[in-house]
Amino acid sequence: MRVRAAAIAASAPIAGCGSGAPLPVQAPPARPKAPPEQIQVANGPIIIGPGPSPLAVKLDAPDAIRVPFHRPPRAGLLFDLDTGRVLWRRNPTRILPIASLTKMMTALLVVANEGPAAMVRITKEARQAPDSRVGLLPKKKPVRLESLLYGLLLPSGNDAAHALAQKVSGSSRAFVVAMNARAQRMSLGCTHFTSVDGYIDAGNHSCAIDLAALARAVLDQPRLARVVGSRSVVLRFPTKGGKLYLFNNNPLLRTGYPGTIGIKTGYTDAAGRCLVAAVRGQGRRLGVVLLHSYDPGLQAQKLLDRGFRALG
Repeated sequence: MRVRAAAIAASAPIAGCGSGAPLPVQAPPARPKAPPEQIQVANGPIIIGPGPSPLAVKLDAPDAIRVPFHRPPRAGLLFDLDTGRVLWRRNPTRILPIASLTKMMTALLVVANEGPAAMVRITKEARQAPDSRVGLLPKKKPVRLESLLYGLLLPSGNDAAHALAQKVSGSSRAFVVAMNARAQRMSLGCTHFTSVDGYIDAGNHSCAIDLAALARAVLDQPRLARVVGSRSVVLRFPTKGGKLYLFNNNPLLRTGYPGTIGIKTGYTDAAGRCLVAAVRGQGRRLGVVLLHSYDPGLQAQKLLDRGFRALG
């Protein structure tokens, strides 16, 4: 917080006019100390541009680090998840397709509306969802909602996204309406959704600062934080064998980068390789957003290594 020093002109009243007594000397006012960097203990609004954002991503200060990339991402951000301090940026407000990063909002709406013990019936629409899928979803059989959350966020199952959306809103289309309403309430000015899974890029987009806010919101939910921080999981499941084995697509978790706590990957031809990740170290949490990155795992590691060194 920038403290603006005010110049104070002080003059002492003359006691006993013409008495020749020396004027008292006033000590200059003590310079106020700058308050320490505040930690946001919960999502709270802060003004950035036209409206508030759940995370105080501070774009007014210069970057703390420089990381030259031979093939830089189209957009990116390295930031402190607890203070909003930005350590590195590249086109942080550039609107781009986000592929399966969309599922962060899908997950937020699901946990806001359904408890972990809820059961979900798998529809034909969910089973026929294109591209990445959990697979093996039993037709018309109830599945634990929490299991589908793992299927949504670890292997990025589009089938899980549609099954969960239909459970919450009755249809995927109605769920998309709720997603955009939530984005508006969070003042995510770059963000618009056209699907529950991000598979179709047309009209489905966001920017790095909005995704930083979504990342913080996901980690603020204990149920979701537990899911996105899992490298792999084995779940009871109503299929042959009775178990479902799921593995996280997050490259930082897969390679064992120290302190990784989530969050989500995405890929389409239009969006390229995308990553929103979070790492805990030195008593702090750093988040990184990379959109259309040539190698999001490697680029994220370079940014995080230098970011933690900058924090000292």
